[in-house]
Amino acid sequence: MSGGESALDLAARRLEQAVHVLEQRLAQRLKTAGDAAGGLFDQDRAKLAAELDEARARERELEAAGAEASAALGRAIAEIRSALNGSGEH
Repeated sequence: MSGGESALDLAARRLEQAVHVLEQRLAQRLKTAGDAAGGLFDQDRAKLAAELDEARARERELEAAGAEASAALGRAIAEIRSALNGSGEH
């Protein structure tokens, strides 16, 4: 033992050093885990954004198909009215 340090003091200092090393390793592991989790979050967010874009594109397609169907129905109604009006004049 050097300079009046007791065995207890040496053990306490070694314990403090071990705790310090453990805290550093734990902090590194948490950082690594956080980076990995952040990457997964970014992947999920990108996937959801792509799915949202696809859904919006599908919505536009359905709106266009609905407008076309409505126009076709309007033309059919007009043709039927015209045919009915034309057959009544003879």
